[in-house]
Amino acid sequence: MRLRAVLFDMDGTLLDSAPDFIAICQAMRAERGLPPVEEKLIRDHVSGGARAMILNAFDIDPMSPGFEALRLEFLERYQDHCAVLTRPYEGIEPLLEDIERAKLIWGVVTNKPLRFAEPIMQRLGLAERSSILICPDHVTRSKPDPEPMLLACSTLRLDPASVLFVGDDLRDIESGRDAGTKTAAVTYGYIHPDDNPRHWGADVVVDHPLELRKVLDQALCSC
Repeated sequence: MRLRAVLFDMDGTLLDSAPDFIAICQAMRAERGLPPVEEKLIRDHVSGGARAMILNAFDIDPMSPGFEALRLEFLERYQDHCAVLTRPYEGIEPLLEDIERAKLIWGVVTNKPLRFAEPIMQRLGLAERSSILICPDHVTRSKPDPEPMLLACSTLRLDPASVLFVGDDLRDIESGRDAGTKTAAVTYGYIHPDDNPRHWGADVVVDHPLELRKVLDQALCSC
């Protein structure tokens, strides 16, 4: 079936959002008289969300009475700092231009709440270009469940088999595969050191966004 759309996960796939997360954690530590933490401790755990980043930035027991207050403070700060340092990965902009020139649809399916994802897309000038943004707010079950992918495909009136879903987490690949889309795993995102995208069962694995251009060329030529 002809490829008609490319859908992306957001953090670690389309956008490098770690710099904002790192800046927030460092600011929170500084205000408590703590020295900066190694940035890698935060970057390696972005896919685990606020909980994982706070655990690693503060080396705190999740059952500690102060943990939840730190997590909520992190989220409050992120609301105002969610698109200050966040940028598309190198190679993403020319990739999107190629997708648009090929008359393909592109959009985002993410586990990031809408209150963060929507302003990020708007501030980076991507909202008016993206055909769809699916967040946990739109579904009852987030990735790895296929529901977000199925909702995206049905909203766009596309057969899942005509869609390529690109992500940097096993949950992305499982969601796309179970929804019936083609899947591409990227190794440049927020991959835990103990994980390996080549073991996720994706249809293709790429190390740089521009490698996806070759994948798209092959898919379009084979149609």
